[in-house]
Amino acid sequence: MFGWIRTAYGRLLDGKRAPSRPDGSAGPAATRDPARKRAPNLFEAAASYVSARAENDQDKIDEAAGWVSPEALSFGVSELACRAVVALARERDESPHAVARALLGLPTA
Repeated sequence: MFGWIRTAYGRLLDGKRAPSRPDGSAGPAATRDPARKRAPNLFEAAASYVSARAENDQDKIDEAAGWVSPEALSFGVSELACRAVVALARERDESPHAVARALLGLPTA
């Protein structure tokens, strides 16, 4: 009964993670072996995906979308959007709500 707890705690102490991709290329174990290339994390995937969309580069869009699961990519893109709106709001000295509406071309409320 406690075997899975011991295993999970052992992974936590060892810094090991369960692979986030079926091929097992993600996680700290992949970065310890210099012969293996480090897999991009979800924020790297989101940044590459969004910049490729802005440049309308379908090959890069497809490549970045394959780095992480669709759910992780969605979360990363959402987080990137939030951070971008906050940064623009600070730069423009406006509210994030006003900046978001302006970026989407919506009238101010």
